[in-house]
Amino acid sequence: MTEHVTIPTDAGEMPAHLWLPPSGLGPGIVVLHEIFGVSDYVKRRAAQLAELGYVVVAPEIFWRLGVTSPVEGDDALQQGVALVQRLDWQAAVTDSAATVEWLRGRDEVIDGVGVVGFCFGGGLGYNLAAHLESEGRAPLDALVSYYGSALPGLHDVMTVTAPSLHHFGLADSFIDTDTVRRIEASVTQQPDTVFLTYAGADHAFDNDDMPWHHPPASVLAWTRTVDFLRERLPMA
Repeated sequence: MTEHVTIPTDAGEMPAHLWLPPSGLGPGIVVLHEIFGVSDYVKRRAAQLAELGYVVVAPEIFWRLGVTSPVEGDDALQQGVALVQRLDWQAAVTDSAATVEWLRGRDEVIDGVGVVGFCFGGGLGYNLAAHLESEGRAPLDALVSYYGSALPGLHDVMTVTAPSLHHFGLADSFIDTDTVRRIEASVTQQPDTVFLTYAGADHAFDNDDMPWHHPPASVLAWTRTVDFLRERLPMA
């Protein structure tokens, strides 16, 4: 069951969705959505993480733009891109940081907090991790970034030392292979970073509601994600 919650920010209460694990207690995970918002796909992934034993929250990062429902329709991609272009990126980073703090303060959360981000959320999660570290705040215990769309402009200007796992397809229509390899060379300078690529997989290959879905890559990446989280955010 999903609970609708709000998270305090410097601009008011940000809507979010909360899932509790069967035990009611566990490590925390912030799920950062794609450009389509907290879609049915994102909700399915969040629910699966909760079933694994995590306390999961997915904030509505587009809330400052007045958008708190999924971006849908034949022009969903165009709508999502337009939203990101209007977004105050730094406000999105601080809203994400507020979400981490909110989750850390929940009585249900034990043994750390991580982030799993998809596309837009993957790049945002990387920036969030760097932001927390640069401010001397408690770092993320784990970061999983799926084809972070902002990473081409972030990887060489900020550093993340928190344990991180990155997934990229090698047939990405938006991030070419040379760029993927540059990102890999940059982020893997940090020793606690895992960078994995998937031949034949396009951008958003994990989203089974989209035409880019690549089932073998999706299954393999999710298995690796679960293993990584279990290692970095183990249950008590």
